[in-house]
Amino acid sequence: MIGEYLRARRELLRPEDVGLPDVDRRRVPGLRRSELAMLAGISTEYYIRLEQGRDRHPSTLVLDALARALHLDEHAAAHLHQLAAPAPRRTGRRRAEKVSAQIDALLRSLDRTTPAYVSDRLMNVLAANELATALLPVLTPGNNFVRAIFLDPVAGELYDDLDARQAAAAAGLRALAGPDVEDPDLTELVGELSVKSPDFRRLWSRHDVKPMHGALPWMGIRHPQLGPIELYHQKLEIPDTGGQILGLLYAEPGSKSEQAVAMLAATMGEPNAARSQDHPARRAQTPATGQVAGAATEKPGL
Repeated sequence: MIGEYLRARRELLRPEDVGLPDVDRRRVPGLRRSELAMLAGISTEYYIRLEQGRDRHPSTLVLDALARALHLDEHAAAHLHQLAAPAPRRTGRRRAEKVSAQIDALLRSLDRTTPAYVSDRLMNVLAANELATALLPVLTPGNNFVRAIFLDPVAGELYDDLDARQAAAAAGLRALAGPDVEDPDLTELVGELSVKSPDFRRLWSRHDVKPMHGALPWMGIRHPQLGPIELYHQKLEIPDTGGQILGLLYAEPGSKSEQAVAMLAATMGEPNAARSQDHPARRAQTPATGQVAGAATEKPGL
């Protein structure tokens, strides 16, 4: 895996990116192996062994040198180090994840003010409050966000910057998966998307790594009833859950977007409300008001 990552990142660099002259025509894109080895201060023969997978555990010093030579940012460099010390081999599938009763209550408490949802390490939506699914049908529990952003027609109608969202989703999935490339669920998801989406296949081959947590770039959406809405997006890791993420969407205080979200919350449950199942691209299944969509919960102490 480390060899595949090194090759992908090497092919993204041009000689001028690293201060080298480009004096002759290249048959393939990117730096030559010998050029990268020179920049990292290692022999070409040793670098070839790394890229071919014949040496999978280089030293920390070598990894740091390669990260500098490849111009990796901190997240990509950390990923490189993870690949050099992969997680133990695991052949079984993970158990189905559940949202705790406390988090379920939190989602419900935010239902009239803040769209909120919970996803797992592969961006499967485990639970979401009604306001979240009314605003963004792709957050319907049971969906996989990465699959939806590449394959669901609703994504192209909702997002102002679909290309950027797709790039972030692919890089975020790789960051979440880390070195656990033998996860059967990950393998199945990547295989499906690689077959069905040329855009995913192209982005996944870049091996970009960008964790999707903390404060994310603002999100521009086009709601079919409320029009353009701009939202901030926060992703917070839920402790002791094996990687579950709480996502929160909120608008600038006093903005038109905040007013639009408040209007959506106020009309939920009314016969003519602007709800997610009214979106022309898909009729999302939204439960009765006051229940968290799709939340499979664990009782305290169980």
